[in-house]
Amino acid sequence: MPDREAKKKTEIKKSAVSAPVEIGKPKEGSEKDIRWYVIHTYSGYENKVKDTLTRKVHSMGMDDTIIQILLPMHDEEEVKDGEKKVVSRKVFPGYLLIQMEVNDRSWYVVRNTPGVTGFVGTTTKPIPLSDEEAKRIIEGKDKKQTAKTDAKVGDTIKITRGPFADRSAVVLDVSDDRSKIKADISNFGTTTTIELEVGYFDLLHK
Repeated sequence: MPDREAKKKTEIKKSAVSAPVEIGKPKEGSEKDIRWYVIHTYSGYENKVKDTLTRKVHSMGMDDTIIQILLPMHDEEEVKDGEKKVVSRKVFPGYLLIQMEVNDRSWYVVRNTPGVTGFVGTTTKPIPLSDEEAKRIIEGKDKKQTAKTDAKVGDTIKITRGPFADRSAVVLDVSDDRSKIKADISNFGTTTTIELEVGYFDLLHK
């Protein structure tokens, strides 16, 4: 009888040691394969999916397996009615970045979140981003995008702001990033070259 009880205790001890760790912090000395992945969502549901999945991860104690969920955004200058404004836009509409270890449980949790249509990759195996791709997206997500013009050399513009407002001018040069132009304006029988940023003129003729 004592031998049977001792054997039973040994079996219980072995079982406890070999039990897989799925939630909470990983065992000391072990490492999780944390990578960046991309998940596809229904258009317009990105923030809702992000919030729902974040709450689910916390409630299930999977913070060490699913680390971050990002909706990359950038600020973009937009010209409307002659006024330049900064608006926030999604870098990849319909997609979220997620930093996680993919295993059967984490895959199921993400894939079955309402609004998620799947991982980017094959139907059975998500494909991680390379470190360079992830870094480029994450570091570039907050950079402001400058408004650009479609003007070309020879086009006629109407100046909308500044001391020459309501005057016409002819485009002489367009900057490499298409955010500025140089134009000639007739001024009391002489020609003056001025530099204008996007938002200070309207394109009249292409």
